[in-house]
Amino acid sequence: MAKNTKKVESAIQNRPSFLRRTLSWVWRKKWWILLAAAVLIGINLIWGGAKKSDKGEFATVQIIHGDLRQVVTATGEIQPVNTVNIGSQVSGTIDNIYVDFNSHVNKGDILLTIEPSVLQAQVDESAASLASSESKRNYAKSEYERNKSLYNDGFISRAEMEQSQTTYEQSEQDVVRTRSQYERAKTNLGYATISSPVEGTVISRKVDVGQTVAASFQTPDLFEIAEDLTKMQIETSVSEADIGVIKEGQPVTFTVDAYPQKTFAGRVHQIRLSPTTTSNVVVYTVVISVDNSDLSLMPGMTAFVTIVIEEKFDIIKAQNSAFLVRSFDSLGVDMGDAKPSTHLAILRDGKVVFVPYSKGLVTATETEIISDEIQDGDKIVVGKIGATATNKPSGGGMGGRPGGMGGGPR
Repeated sequence: MAKNTKKVESAIQNRPSFLRRTLSWVWRKKWWILLAAAVLIGINLIWGGAKKSDKGEFATVQIIHGDLRQVVTATGEIQPVNTVNIGSQVSGTIDNIYVDFNSHVNKGDILLTIEPSVLQAQVDESAASLASSESKRNYAKSEYERNKSLYNDGFISRAEMEQSQTTYEQSEQDVVRTRSQYERAKTNLGYATISSPVEGTVISRKVDVGQTVAASFQTPDLFEIAEDLTKMQIETSVSEADIGVIKEGQPVTFTVDAYPQKTFAGRVHQIRLSPTTTSNVVVYTVVISVDNSDLSLMPGMTAFVTIVIEEKFDIIKAQNSAFLVRSFDSLGVDMGDAKPSTHLAILRDGKVVFVPYSKGLVTATETEIISDEIQDGDKIVVGKIGATATNKPSGGGMGGRPGGMGGGPR
């Protein structure tokens, strides 16, 4: 009996405690327990977020005060207003050049001369031909007058008199023809001295002394003269989508790489009606006049142009994303007769109110709001957090195309 009692006591002492058994079970089942805990946390977050959204949190866009500017941007090349290409009407070897690049010339100044010996020989030849034809004309005239007297006295026939008359008239025509050839030869000799037709600056010289110019088929270009470098122009290309808002006289600002810290001013001078198509895009040439009194701008510079269409200062505006709402149904508030096309959903003091409005100036990023009921601190409600999006239109929508002409290329 005592022996059995000792065995029982020994078994009780060796049996694991409840705590040890629990820890051992947790250690064996640890991954399943962690997974179950993660699922419970996720469910709590989802339900908690939905309940929080049900309390009425809204996505909003801030209404701000500021300036707004609608612009069209483009690039173009700076060029003189009037450029004259000087060519040669006669062929020959260049004898002397009297101007160089950047030379200022007045109207009538000699630019270059062509070696005149061949042209002078043509003048001498034409002069000799003219003298010969005049001598023949004088002899034919005397012969005709003599035969006319003899015919009147009955000594020669009428046919002989008419023959001498015809010879005289033909000699007169020969004189006219040879005199024309002589005048043309003298004119060509004058073309050997090339003068400037305008006052300006030589911006290009394309020939050197000793070079032969040939004017047989087309006039070779010798010089390019800019008439007035204090007045420049920029030719830009504007797409057909933007050309409708471009008007003559609109202000223009532009920059060039040579002066990155400086902004130049100009005005739209001309909108050319002839379109060009580049990569299936129809563009029109817009000419911008520029004052270059300080001569800082040079021909050929690339200008980055901003044409100012309209400017407004100290207005109420908001980002264009605030006007893309197509329906107020998801807000869960009484909207009455309010429609996104005519009203804004405004969050004011934690409540949604509907304010009538109209759009003013629209740019690529912002839109002017015209309304007498907007207050400081108002925000435009664009949706409800956690609500299901809907594409159901309401009264034509508010957005449409928000951009229009913006501050950068489309």
